[in-house]
Amino acid sequence: MRPVTSSTTSWLAVAAFAAAMAIGGDLAAAQSTPDGENGRYSMTPIPEGVLRLDTRTGTVSTCTKNGAGWACYAVPDERTALDAEIGRLQAEVERLKGQLAAGPTVSGKIDDALPKSDPLKKAEPKVAEGERKIEIPLPSDQDVDRVMSFLEKAWRRLIDMANRVQRDVSGKI
Repeated sequence: MRPVTSSTTSWLAVAAFAAAMAIGGDLAAAQSTPDGENGRYSMTPIPEGVLRLDTRTGTVSTCTKNGAGWACYAVPDERTALDAEIGRLQAEVERLKGQLAAGPTVSGKIDDALPKSDPLKKAEPKVAEGERKIEIPLPSDQDVDRVMSFLEKAWRRLIDMANRVQRDVSGKI
């Protein structure tokens, strides 16, 4: 083996330093990509304009072109709304559980059974309402004659139909 000289060690140190800088430089370049070149935002065309995804925060926006230029509006995050509603409902459940644990809030005697009532039974009219009466006029003689005429025609048609059915059945036997 050859003895190690100072020029060889300095050359090895320089090579190691250059390799470390190259590896570190690539990592630094990967972390500091500019926002416009497929770095922070990912764009997808849609019929109304462009759908923009922020790759750092995950926020989705729709960008449309109007008379003044381009405008981007964040798309509502359904998950965030659902999580907020779940949190609100959980807080309300806890509040109601606390009220139940505190004890009954009904005052007065509650041991007696409630009186039975018929929901279909009409209430008795009050004195003031008893004075008002609904009068239904009886049908006139002309109305009764019209109803009788209709029933006679319907009866005759029914009898004629029964006779036709009987003739048809007896003719086929």
